[in-house]
Amino acid sequence: MLDRTMTFSIGDDKEQEMKQVLTAVYDALREKGYNPINQIVGYLLSEDPTYITTHNNARSLIRRLDRDELLRALVQSYLNS
Repeated sequence: MLDRTMTFSIGDDKEQEMKQVLTAVYDALREKGYNPINQIVGYLLSEDPTYITTHNNARSLIRRLDRDELLRALVQSYLNS
């Protein structure tokens, strides 16, 4: 019998959720004619939700994420690339 240990990571689920939310917000901003990168950066720097459109519930989605965790994940992703 093989000894197999399964690992469970909440972090992976959280990062997947962040990616899905950012993608949905990006798409909503693009659909409304905004520059998505500039708008998301504005939101991250100021935490002012008016940078994010309400189209497709994007503003509510991004506010579910912890901004510090999101920034950490973004920096980590950039440095690991």
